[in-house]
Amino acid sequence: MEEQTGKRSRIFCLKVWGANACFTRPEMKVERVSYDVMTPSAARGVLEAILWKPAIRWHISQIDVLKPIRWESVRRNEVGCVMSPRAGEIFIEDQRQQRAGLLLRDVAYTIHAYFELTGKAGPEDTSIKFQEMFLRRAEKGQSFHRPYLGCREFAANFELLPDGAVPEPMNVDREDLGYMLHDIVHDNTCDKKNSHFCTEKCKPIFFKAVLENGRLKIPPFNGLEAK
Repeated sequence: MEEQTGKRSRIFCLKVWGANACFTRPEMKVERVSYDVMTPSAARGVLEAILWKPAIRWHISQIDVLKPIRWESVRRNEVGCVMSPRAGEIFIEDQRQQRAGLLLRDVAYTIHAYFELTGKAGPEDTSIKFQEMFLRRAEKGQSFHRPYLGCREFAANFELLPDGAVPEPMNVDREDLGYMLHDIVHDNTCDKKNSHFCTEKCKPIFFKAVLENGRLKIPPFNGLEAK
């Protein structure tokens, strides 16, 4: 286990599992096709469901695959438009679209993660404070909302793993998973003349993903470039 610093927590290991998962590949414009393994952004979403504060930011260092990679094809009905505030309603029968999806079935992962204090941390905020808060909530199974595996309809179960009880990952390799979504950078910019008018630019960050011996190593987020 890595030693924590003043602004960085220890490494936590969290087991997550569920009946289905879909970590959607962004190059598939219409059909939902999942990556072979959980993405760092999805893993961070699970951790933030357990504990999120403006004073901390989660970083994922590794994701272990605990079950064989299995696939399931489904067809789902989706609404093909966004409801207009003026219209006030949508007649679903006119807007229904049937789309195919390639999902993962019977999944389980170990998430290795830590958090760092952000610039929004106050003088009373310490890594120890939030570390104890996370441990308490995770051990009791508490979360602000039900975590999910990529898509909200795929609920995730979670369990905090104690030191020395981390299971061995599956012996599976994927030499080229393609460019995997690491996270989204949200850049808030404001008009200097009209300070009340702000826009948000979203910049996706990708990395070259390789699964080796069931382990997906995640590079540091700050060292990546936008693709």
